[in-house]
Amino acid sequence: MSTNLEITRRQFLKSAGALVVAFGLPVELRAQTLARDGNFGGPLPPNQLDSWLMVQKDGSITVMTGKVELGTGVSTSLRQIVADELDYPFERITWIQGDTANTVDQLPTFGSQTIKRGGSQLRQAAAEAKATLVSMASARLSVPVEQLTVGQGIISAIDNPKKKVSYAELIGGQRFSRDVTGKIKPKTPSAYAVVGKSVPRVDIPLKTTGAHIYMQNFRLPGMLQGRAVRPSAVGAKLASVDESSVKDIPGLVKVVVKGNFVGVVCQREEQAIRAARDLKVTWQDPKALPPMSELYDTLRKIPSNDKSPANNGDVEAALASAAKTFEATYQWPFQLHASIGPSCGLADVRDRAATIWSGTQGAHQLRPTIAQLLGIAPANVRVIFVEASGCYGHNGADDAAADAAILSQAVGQPVRVQWMRDDEHGWEPLGPAMVMDVRGGLDAQGNVAAWDYQVWTPTHSSRPNGSAGSLLGGSLAGMSAGTPNQSGAERNANHTYNFKNNRVTVHWLNSSPIRASALRGLGSPQNTFANESFMDELAAASGADPIEFRLRHLSDPRAKAVLEAVAKRAGWTKRSSPQKAPQAAGVKSGRGVAFVQYDRTEAYVAAVTEVDISPADGQVLVKRVVVAHDCGLIINPDGLRNQIEGNVIQATSRTLKEEVKFDRSMVTSLDWSLYPILKFSEVPDVVIEPINRPDQPSVGAGEATTSPIPAAIGNAIFDATGIRLRTVPFTPDRVKAALNVQPLRVSSSEAERREKSGEKD
Repeated sequence: MSTNLEITRRQFLKSAGALVVAFGLPVELRAQTLARDGNFGGPLPPNQLDSWLMVQKDGSITVMTGKVELGTGVSTSLRQIVADELDYPFERITWIQGDTANTVDQLPTFGSQTIKRGGSQLRQAAAEAKATLVSMASARLSVPVEQLTVGQGIISAIDNPKKKVSYAELIGGQRFSRDVTGKIKPKTPSAYAVVGKSVPRVDIPLKTTGAHIYMQNFRLPGMLQGRAVRPSAVGAKLASVDESSVKDIPGLVKVVVKGNFVGVVCQREEQAIRAARDLKVTWQDPKALPPMSELYDTLRKIPSNDKSPANNGDVEAALASAAKTFEATYQWPFQLHASIGPSCGLADVRDRAATIWSGTQGAHQLRPTIAQLLGIAPANVRVIFVEASGCYGHNGADDAAADAAILSQAVGQPVRVQWMRDDEHGWEPLGPAMVMDVRGGLDAQGNVAAWDYQVWTPTHSSRPNGSAGSLLGGSLAGMSAGTPNQSGAERNANHTYNFKNNRVTVHWLNSSPIRASALRGLGSPQNTFANESFMDELAAASGADPIEFRLRHLSDPRAKAVLEAVAKRAGWTKRSSPQKAPQAAGVKSGRGVAFVQYDRTEAYVAAVTEVDISPADGQVLVKRVVVAHDCGLIINPDGLRNQIEGNVIQATSRTLKEEVKFDRSMVTSLDWSLYPILKFSEVPDVVIEPINRPDQPSVGAGEATTSPIPAAIGNAIFDATGIRLRTVPFTPDRVKAALNVQPLRVSSSEAERREKSGEKD
C-alpha cells in the first residue's frame, strides 16, 4: 500500500499548473508527498522568492507559509496581505501551510506572531514578486516600467490599455528564480484595497457544511488504529506486560513496548480501544506529586534560576519611607487547554522514512524531534499540518503524533492514534501553575512610590525541540528532553506603568510538579492578574477612581488611549471602589477594569467587566465585557472581533471555573464534569472598541485580550462586595469563603503603624 498521494514541490513548480491547491480539500490533494527514495527534501531557501509564491498556468497564485490555520482566520488575513501587494483577486489565491517539504520554517504558529512576522514576510515576498512581474512585462510589451499599471493581475500600458499581459502569461507554471532582496518597498497603507476590509473567512463554508477535513477525521487507505496505554501514575516504571491478556481480541496486530511506552495496534478503532483497556500492565515506583493543598508552597521551594526584568530606583528605601505600604499574594492553578476534540495523529513509518500528519503548531520543530524518536535522519521525515480541534497553545497534538510514529514504526504500516478524553485531560502538557507576591507603597499624594514584584513559575514552553524526550512518547521511552527552555513566564511580569522605584524578579523554576507548557497568553494572564489586581488595590487604598489612577501612572499615549476609549464605550462613571451606594439585598453588582500592553511590545488592551455576585451561593455571572483594542493596522476587522470575543470567553472560563485537580499519583480532572468550562448560557455580552492605526505595524490579536480579563473580573467582584479574590478560579466556594475576609492585607510595618495610631482598616 502506498501513501504517495501527492506530487513533490519541485514537480509542482514544473508541472504547468496542473494541480490547483484549494483550502479545505483533503490533505492528500495538497502539496506533495515525495516518492519513498529515502530523501524527503524540503522547501527552497527562505531567501528565494519561489519559497513563498507560485503563479500557476491557470492564473491562480499559491502562497506557501509555515504559519498555519488554528481557527483564528489567518488563512484569510494572510491572503488579504498578498492580494493587496500583488494587485490580484483575493479569491484566486490559495495556499499551502505547515508542510516541511513545501514551506519555509517561520517558527511555530504562536505568540500572536503570524500577522506580525508571517504577514510581513509574505508582504515583502509579494511586493518583490510584483516588481519582478512588472519588469518582465516591461520587456515583453516594450513599455518602460514607470508607464505600466497593474490591476487584478493584469499589467497594461497606461496610455494603451489594450497593450497588456497577465501574470500567468508571463510566468505561469515557471519559477521566479530570484532572491527576496528586501530592497523593494511594499505599498503604504493608504494604497491598500483589501487589507482593512472584513473579507469573509475562506475556511468557514467548508467547516459549516462538514466538508472540511480535520485531523480527527483524516484517513489513509489501509491504515491501522493504535492506542497508548498510560502509566498508572506520573513517573511510574513498567514492570511487566501480559500480552496473553489480549490475544483473543479480534484484529489485534501487535502489542508495542518501548521503554515505559506501551501501546497496541489493531485493524479497527474499537478493537484498539478494547485492547488498550484490557491489556494487563504492571507498574511500579511512581513519583509522588505534592498534595494539591501544598501546590503553591511547593512552587516556592523548587530550585530556581532568578532573573530581574526590571530593577530601577531604590525599592527598599522607597517602601520604608512610603506613607502607606501594602502586600498581597496571587495564585494561579494548573489549567488545561481543554480542546473540545481530543488530539489525533497519523504516521506512516517504513524503510527508514516517515510521513507524519499532525495538528501541530510547529511542523518544522516536530520534524527533527520525531526523527530522533524514530532513530532516522531528519531529511527522511516529512511533517504535514492538518488542522485539528483548537489548541490555544501546546496541547496533545504533538504527543499524539509521536504515539502514532512509534506504533507505525513497530508495524511498518500507517497508524492513526486518536486520544480519548482521559488521555487529553490526564496527559497533555498543562498551563503552568504560578504564584506571585507584590509589595507596593503609596506616597502622601496617593501615587505609587515603590513596586516590588516576584513570580515563581516553571517554563511556559516545553514544545518539541529536537530532543525526543520533549514528546510524551519519547519521555516514556526513556529519551532525554534536552536543555529546558525557560520562556514565557516573564511575559508582562514587568508592567507598563511609570514607577520611579520598580523591581521585578522572575524565579524560573528548574522543574514542574506536573509537565507544563504554553497555554494561551503564556505567563501574561497570570502576571497581569497580579499586577492589575494590585493596581486596583492601591487605587482603592488611595481613594482614587481605578481608571484615573492608572492613567496618572502611564505616559504611553496608546496605553492611555485604550483606557480612555474603554471608559467612554463602557459608560464609566468616575468613583472609587468598592462602590459606596447601598445595594438591595441579594445579588450584588459591580464593575472592574484592567489594562495590558501584551508582552510590553504588542497589542494594547483595556477591558471593563460588569458582574453580578450572589452571596447566597457564591455564583459569579459576568454579564458584559467592554474591550478597547489597539493592534496597529487592522487587517480584517471582522476577524479581529472574532479573536477578541474568543479571548474574552476563554479567559472568563479560566477565571471562573478552570482548575486541574490531582492527587499524589496523577491528574484526576479527567472529564468535563471534573473540569467544567463556561456554558453557552454563561457567555457575557462582548462590546468591542477597535482602534485602527494604519500608521503602525500590525501585531497579533490571538492572545492579548486574554490577559486583562481575570483581573477585570476580580476587580469587579471587589467593587460589588468589597472582597478581594487572589486565587483563580473564582469558584462559588472561594467567593463564599472570602465574604468575611478583609479586602486588603497590609504589610506588617503598615499594621504596626496603624496599631500605634489607632487607625482601623
